[in-house]
Amino acid sequence: MRVSGLQKTLFYTVLILLVLLTIGPYYWMLVGATNPTGNMLNTPPSFIPGDYFMENLRSLLSQIDIWRSLFNSAVTAVSFTFISGIICAAAGFAFAKYQFKGRNIIFALFLLSMMVPYQALVVPQFQLFASFNLLNSYTAIILPQIAYPFAIFLMRQNMQSIPTALIEAARIDGSSETGIFFKIVLPTMVPAIAAVSIFLFTHQWNNFLWPLITITTQDMYTLPVALATLAGLETVDYGVLMMGAAISVLPIFIAFLFLQRYFIAGIIGGSVKE
Repeated sequence: MRVSGLQKTLFYTVLILLVLLTIGPYYWMLVGATNPTGNMLNTPPSFIPGDYFMENLRSLLSQIDIWRSLFNSAVTAVSFTFISGIICAAAGFAFAKYQFKGRNIIFALFLLSMMVPYQALVVPQFQLFASFNLLNSYTAIILPQIAYPFAIFLMRQNMQSIPTALIEAARIDGSSETGIFFKIVLPTMVPAIAAVSIFLFTHQWNNFLWPLITITTQDMYTLPVALATLAGLETVDYGVLMMGAAISVLPIFIAFLFLQRYFIAGIIGGSVKE
């Protein structure tokens, strides 16, 4: 179908507006990180970067231990991404390529679990970890949701594109199931694993409610919890708060920047089946 010049103009105009709506809050965050609170509360607000970058950074460093919080977030996010990525990939492979009784029912239950509000799980999870004396630890932050249903679903959809004949040939050649998974399946699933890894890393990096409940000492605060202490003050310095938010967004932005082509390939890979 031939597209007219007017249709192209309207199409690109809509795309430009959507891009502006998407990056607008991030630009406002960066502007706020370089301005004092007074400039941000002006009417109309200033959209021009200021010269308070270093002042806001020094104030942030004096109010919270930002480096310790960054370390805690990095440890929990990277560990969660690695462990959960392996578990979800193995579960996706099992659901896609193994025939066992109740497979579809179990997979449907995994999908239905995504409909349960996370707030409904907080109390029993807290009681469980308290009974094992695991509160206020990295383990308490990492273990819940480690078998993430959406990641399992995405991996299963991508695993279905692997030819079953390839797996059978490996078995005939004497390869173990573990060898098939690590030497054949995972190398062919790099885009899907990258997409799942970005999703899992972002999920854990931004996780706020569960660490807020389980962490009791400041030296164990993750970045979202540490930044929440700034918002809880009687007088909120929005310039400092925006500086902290900008620092928290930077690792996710860098990760996505380097893995975006794998992310896109992994997302659309689930639409292809054998």
